[in-house]
Amino acid sequence: MRAGDWLLFSIVAASLALIGIDGASGGAVQAALQTHLSSTGQSAGRWLLRAGLVLSPLLLLPLIAALWARISPLPDAIAALLDRSARAIDAISETLADAVRWLALALVLITVTVVIQRYVFGASSTKLQESVIYFHALLFLLSSASTLLHGGHVRVDIVYTRLSQAGKAWTDLAGYYLALVPMCVLILMTSRSYVGGAWRILERSRESDGLPLVFLLKTAIPVFAVMMILQGLSMAARAALTLSGREAPATGQRAEREL
Repeated sequence: MRAGDWLLFSIVAASLALIGIDGASGGAVQAALQTHLSSTGQSAGRWLLRAGLVLSPLLLLPLIAALWARISPLPDAIAALLDRSARAIDAISETLADAVRWLALALVLITVTVVIQRYVFGASSTKLQESVIYFHALLFLLSSASTLLHGGHVRVDIVYTRLSQAGKAWTDLAGYYLALVPMCVLILMTSRSYVGGAWRILERSRESDGLPLVFLLKTAIPVFAVMMILQGLSMAARAALTLSGREAPATGQRAEREL
């Protein structure tokens, strides 16, 4: 099993265990979540925001390393840090993508079930219908970082493909700092009140028989932005290593070709 499979299995197992404990305790788990989940989530969000602000200067490390390499050889310690950081971020992105890939199968099965229910039996389930929206959103938001690693996002390669390795590296750095980071920061800023408000009231479906997890679905938006910033940092680290004359870790596309 892949790491993502174990992650998904752990989440499902923990959820089933909580459901079992809640049933055996007469709803004690649900009552505790209703009481403490909102405040705990908001507190965790504030701490994560502070941690992000404190650690944000580290995003400049690949750019500093690339400029340093133009003046003098890059120190081994910095090169090793860039290499290990890129590999660690890649592992996180791949693990998350491996876990959510099963949502594609779930989408197909649930959609077929909804169609059969409606047009064969004349019945419908709001929870099943809304789960399609959940799975679709989570599949694309949480696998975007891995898609960036594997070069799966749309890009215009008319000029990029004709550049030298150094030219491509500088282009990657410019794209990260001038496009990817500003856009993701904008997403984080604009979604803060949107997601925070959902956690404040533990927002649920507007339908009485819908899924009560809208606040978790909205949380995928800032998670997407953070994952894209981190994966972009991994690509920037590779560019810095290339500009310093070091061997960069293989990206998804290169790794597949080498196999």
